[in-house]
Amino acid sequence: MIRRLGCGCGARMRQILCGLAAAIAMSGTTLRADDGKPLVIGGCKLAIVGTGVVSAVIDARTVVLDASREVRLTAIEVAAPRDDAARLTLDGLIGVPVVLRNLAPNTDRYGRSQAHIFAPGDGSERWVQSELIARGEARVAARVGDRACAAELLSRERAARDAKLGLWAEPYYAVKRAEDPAAIAAERGRFAIIEGKVLSVRESGATIYVNFGRRWSQDFTVTLLKRNERSFAAAGLEPRRLEGRRVRVRGFVEERGGPWIEALRPEQFEIVE
Repeated sequence: MIRRLGCGCGARMRQILCGLAAAIAMSGTTLRADDGKPLVIGGCKLAIVGTGVVSAVIDARTVVLDASREVRLTAIEVAAPRDDAARLTLDGLIGVPVVLRNLAPNTDRYGRSQAHIFAPGDGSERWVQSELIARGEARVAARVGDRACAAELLSRERAARDAKLGLWAEPYYAVKRAEDPAAIAAERGRFAIIEGKVLSVRESGATIYVNFGRRWSQDFTVTLLKRNERSFAAAGLEPRRLEGRRVRVRGFVEERGGPWIEALRPEQFEIVE
């Protein structure tokens, strides 16, 4: 369902915008950049890939610009119980001119633009994805596209999780323990975040196995293709050096013997120590 807010909403619109402004102040996501230049946040460098005015909200991750272009918010996953809260944040952007930023122009298989959305004002830019994460209305996705950008968003996620904001107040969305493969297997087909100590890293054929247990047919494992190993190493994450370290990994849970997640990108891993 597309949600539209007209000019007659008055007090309701003011309430939404005030709530959004308060969240921005709390989350520390007000940023500054020169017009037309890439925005650098820590080590994350995001270039302008488009602009437009938000005219409608389709769902908790999709908006319409200029009454015609659908834009999908990249780098986040929104949990079902937080749909309404995330939509409320996006509703507050209706009628607002926004800037789309990304590592490079990108579209999904449905032809929708995928981008980070920034709402400008008074020489500043507000990072919408960062706000959603900082308020516990979203989690960092398995695909961010850049390890430095993932690090910026993960720092906000950790703060929200520590404060038990939004979805982090619900036990169901707590980080799963690698030592409990049955609980992980129950998440099959869903996005999850798993934390544990890597016991071994083994290679078989074209696949590298990051093992969190000794029973490959029952315990949790992360797999990655050997041909992708170089890209992981280039991002400062050599799979073989994970052995003995405590890590947090995110992605969609599958089951083949024991539960497992396929790692396609280095930003799926977060070193916990």
